Amino acid sequence: MSPTSDKTSGIGKRRKAAKEESSGAYKRRRREIAEAAVRVFDRLGLQGASISAVAAELGIDRASVYYYISSKEELFDEVLRAVAERNSQIAIDIAASALPAPDKLWNLIVSIMESYGEHYPLLFIYIRENLGRVSGTRSKWSSDMRQVNRMIENAFISIIEEGYADGTLRDVGPSRVVAYGMLGVVGWTHRWFRPETSPQSAREIGETYANMMVSGMRS
Repeated sequence: MSPTSDKTSGIGKRRKAAKEESSGAYKRRRREIAEAAVRVFDRLGLQGASISAVAAELGIDRASVYYYISSKEELFDEVLRAVAERNSQIAIDIAASALPAPDKLWNLIVSIMESYGEHYPLLFIYIRENLGRVSGTRSKWSSDMRQVNRMIENAFISIIEEGYADGTLRDVGPSRVVAYGMLGVVGWTHRWFRPETSPQSAREIGETYANMMVSGMRS
């Protein structure tokens, strides 16, 4: 819905009033809508999803959703931000743990793949987004997400460099190249992995990847 139609219909004013009426109630309703959106994006993907589909998921009319959210892109961005930030915190926590570097790396690979499966296909849609070409009102979101991506990448890099330094990992090449290679292996899973048809769970796939990649680097 465009800003012009917002003004014409008065939805923009009603959205502002909904925010002011009760901050707690407003946040709870947005959270309910976001959770419904996750289910819709899971079924339909970003292109196939719509505000109408989200409204139908909640059993309410479309206009009611517009009180709380302006577009499916805003919903998608909000949901993805929460998932991506959670993953970045997991990566930071694993990197800061007291485990040996090879075990950290193993756990991080498995955790990222598990998250891809848990939030399928949201994260796979996300990793295909060209964040450098997102513009307009989504520019701030794009910038924030690139920063979140770097946190995850830096967790991989720091663990690899830690393992190189203490001798628990063989130096097989530049830490940045190794880290990107590992992320690429996990990310490429979007080309063939479907949770509903895969004979292996996301965790089992993550463990296979971790065994394959980390075992070759252990000293």
